[in-house]
Amino acid sequence: MVVSASGPWKGGAAQQPGVQTRLLAAKVLAAVIGRGRSLKAELAATLPKLDDGRDRALLEAICFAALRRRTVYEQALRQWLQKPLGPRDGDLMGLLLAGFAQLDALELPAHAALSATVEAVRALGRERQAGLVNAVLRRAQREGFPAARAEDAWPQWLRDQVRRDWPAQADAVFAASLQPAPLWLRVNRQRYSRDAYLEQLRAAGIDAEISALAADAIRLPVAVPVASLPGFGEGAVSVQDLSAQQVADTLAPSPGARVLDACAAPGGKAAHLLERDPALRLLALDVDARRLQRIRETFDRTGVGASAQVRAADAADLDAWWDGEPFDAVLLDAPCSATGVVRRQPDVLLHRRPGDIDALVALQARLLDALWQVVAPGGVLLYATCSILRRENQQQIAAFLARTADARVDGLPEAFGHGDAGTRQRLPGEQGGDGFFHARLVKGR
Repeated sequence: MVVSASGPWKGGAAQQPGVQTRLLAAKVLAAVIGRGRSLKAELAATLPKLDDGRDRALLEAICFAALRRRTVYEQALRQWLQKPLGPRDGDLMGLLLAGFAQLDALELPAHAALSATVEAVRALGRERQAGLVNAVLRRAQREGFPAARAEDAWPQWLRDQVRRDWPAQADAVFAASLQPAPLWLRVNRQRYSRDAYLEQLRAAGIDAEISALAADAIRLPVAVPVASLPGFGEGAVSVQDLSAQQVADTLAPSPGARVLDACAAPGGKAAHLLERDPALRLLALDVDARRLQRIRETFDRTGVGASAQVRAADAADLDAWWDGEPFDAVLLDAPCSATGVVRRQPDVLLHRRPGDIDALVALQARLLDALWQVVAPGGVLLYATCSILRRENQQQIAAFLARTADARVDGLPEAFGHGDAGTRQRLPGEQGGDGFFHARLVKGR
């Protein structure tokens, strides 16, 4: 991408190496912090603007590091700035946070971080603030940042909830949630065996190891651009966390079964099921019609779309989509607080509000009650979330069982996390996976 003089940045500074990357990172941070935008959505729209894969990786690393350490950096700014930045200074704040992340979490060479970030201020047309930014970044370089606990990144109400739910594990949850996640791959067994793909990675000079916890999983201790993965574009492999890969094991549909993925976008779990058994009669629903394209793209890349149907519908509104034929297996990967994936979505801690949990619990219950009606006698409904809050998980299932006479929990083994009345919860970072909850429910005949 070439930034023109008529574009959002002034002068020629944006053409200098590294400046455009800092500018784009600052704009992503300003959108996420100042306007409540999703980090995932902002990165998806911004990364294609950079042609070089190394620049894209740096932009992503800056944004994640700045958001993980946001509370520390904002505390430093309150101490160091005589006058706080105003509501129109979002891009300037973004550049300061990006500069801090480069010096602190990413430990980039100070001269490169300082030079490119200060030039980015000038490229914004804010020459008068360049000296201020330079002085603040040099102070950060000299003094470092205030000491902070991992839990300080979490809002108080959510921190208290985690401590109530997981008193013995809370400190580990907070610490793990602020660490970069490993890159987990799911091998498409229609294209490769896992061992054969592991050899492909090693031949490409990529360090990798298999996991005994999921049959198709490979872990990369050091993340690499997906474009460098052998056969990625041809669907040989997908990026999917260990915990999410285990869904195929906990649902475990019988060969050729009729399967519903009720909240399917972007389609990774449904594709995994079809990679394992192309004969499944699978229907993928999503309430947001705009997200159906993501599902189709996932199916097309992995080569599993021929036997699947994709529809836009509210899964709880049965009259809108159900033809009356029951399903042997239903996957309800329910909308949730995402508190188990903070290491992948650090903006969760910025955007989540207490009232969100009440609304989510009500929606989850509505989906459970509706979808239970489409499960065949003897069939299975897998309730899954990427939350670690008991209200959304163990308590949600207990309440469902109390009002549903023909439902029982089919207990899962220890490989799926901490046990509670047959359900399983992995906490963030355990066995290298994301925080994730599984409850396998069987319908009486």
